Amino acid sequence: MGPNGNTGQTPAIMLLRDGFTRVQEGIESLLEQATEPMLGFRASSTANPIGWLVWHLSRVQDDHFADLGSALDLGIPAGQCWITNDWVSRFELPYDAKDTGFGHSSDEVAAFGKYEVGLLLGYHTDVHGQASKILAALKDSDLGEVIDTRWDPAVTAGSRLVSILGETTSHLGQAQLVRGIFTDRQI
Repeated sequence: MGPNGNTGQTPAIMLLRDGFTRVQEGIESLLEQATEPMLGFRASSTANPIGWLVWHLSRVQDDHFADLGSALDLGIPAGQCWITNDWVSRFELPYDAKDTGFGHSSDEVAAFGKYEVGLLLGYHTDVHGQASKILAALKDSDLGEVIDTRWDPAVTAGSRLVSILGETTSHLGQAQLVRGIFTDRQI
């Protein structure tokens, strides 16, 4: 590591690393004072609770980084932490092992039921560690690599990383809003 924490990576990759670290720090802060009732609270009958939002954003990050790592062949085992580190068994959810929560109905969200701070934080911390390893292995030339041709235009590694960061940041913000609503209703 160089002066001022510089790892020798370019500013673009360092910004991505910073962005994902901020999501991790936001989740730690969010869960620091969380209780099971807070994690399961739904602001309306169809709103997503904090616990589900943290799980979902972690699943998206896990799934997408695993695909990215495999597509770029960075020399890092890039399986999903959810499966390779057996979080799927620890959570015991009524979903398929590869489910990330995309398109869940209100009933599917209600079936989530795992509102344990340690479990949610442990899983996201594991996912963040895997993402950090992948980000540390990236070079600028990797950002322009096409990793998904199912879209028009085809998806590059850089655009996928921005998409993951946007998705996770958005859901973190939603979870923080729900925490505020829960806290206001408790007064």
